[in-house]
Amino acid sequence: MELRRVAVTGLGALTPLGNDVQTFWSNAIQGMSGAAPITRFDASKFKTQFACEVKYFDPSDRIHRKDSRKMDLFTQYAVVTAEMALEDAGLSVERGNLDPDRAGVIWGSGIGGFQTFMHEAKNFYTGDGTPRFSPFFIPMLITDIAPGHISIRNNLRGPNYATVSACASSTHALIDAFNTIRLGKADVVVTGGSEAAVTEGGIGGFSALKALSTRNDDPARASRPFDATRDGFVLGEGGGGIILEELEHAKARGAKIYCEMVGGGMTADAHHITAPHPEGYGARNVMKNALDDADLTPEDIDYVNVHGTSTPLGDVAEVKAIQQVFGDAAYDLNISSTKSMTGHLLGAAGAVEAMACIMAIVDQIVPPTINHEHPDEALDNKLNFTLNQAEKREVRAALSNTFGFGGHNASVVFKAFS
Repeated sequence: MELRRVAVTGLGALTPLGNDVQTFWSNAIQGMSGAAPITRFDASKFKTQFACEVKYFDPSDRIHRKDSRKMDLFTQYAVVTAEMALEDAGLSVERGNLDPDRAGVIWGSGIGGFQTFMHEAKNFYTGDGTPRFSPFFIPMLITDIAPGHISIRNNLRGPNYATVSACASSTHALIDAFNTIRLGKADVVVTGGSEAAVTEGGIGGFSALKALSTRNDDPARASRPFDATRDGFVLGEGGGGIILEELEHAKARGAKIYCEMVGGGMTADAHHITAPHPEGYGARNVMKNALDDADLTPEDIDYVNVHGTSTPLGDVAEVKAIQQVFGDAAYDLNISSTKSMTGHLLGAAGAVEAMACIMAIVDQIVPPTINHEHPDEALDNKLNFTLNQAEKREVRAALSNTFGFGGHNASVVFKAFS
């Protein structure tokens, strides 16, 4: 059977850099940091007191207050970004250009309703032991409720489920959506991911793992991938919605086509629950798989958006893997970590970073890795890490990596449409 081609026709974003795609992208190109002191709770007793929060978000701009109160924040992010993306694509059942039985939702989130869990657990703990749980506790908590809400609100009756693989969650969602379309199981899939883990448990839990930066005196410069003084990641939050559409379906309705999604790879490290494989085997194999799936060579890729979390071990292992896969072609690449600006959006990272790749292809510019001051001797500094300033260049194709706790690796490839 001949596989169908898959186009990107809509985007929606809520990020620490801005609450729509253009603001996010403009601020990313300018090298803006989204990090600031935490406002979600009193973090004064925590080792890490800053994060990359979404700012000025009001769910009532798009969701009726009665409905939004029954949604965790991660679901609100999901609904808003998904509907932004549908509007951007110009798709709806009401317009008559979307068959509800041929349109699905595949959404990623690493944790799901973390804020809801914290709220209900605190209420129970501070009570007298009498169980007074909200009837909406479980529906607000579970990860799959996000694609459920998107489906219900937009009358999308095709494949509908959530992917959970920690920080690789929304990249896995993209790959599943891509395969669903090219195998002919749907014509349109609303995909992406969302996360809202800036909570006491989120900050406290990752701090206990010694995974977070503690640069409380200078949050905006704390996320510094590839810098010798990096000391951990900065927790972020938000969501990214992406419309994947079968190419002929998109062309038939005269859709705006950003680019094509052409490949995806999935592997495991089989090494450790939180640490990457020191030789980057899983990361190496996942990029190879993605390139093979896309029928592209390393020389065809111009930009790699790395997982690049700003952790001492992870950055080194990923760069080793890139050099193993790309060989001499690695020196012709632009490499950058947009986590230096957005922080780490966990399950939403893959969607937002895929969007950075898509926009890099559209605008022919690579966003920077900011906050780099001290070269790390463990890295090959002849590689172009796009340090501190965006670079204009031809971007024919871009690859995005995401790696999650548990050893989950996922990579996706986008290519200019022609």
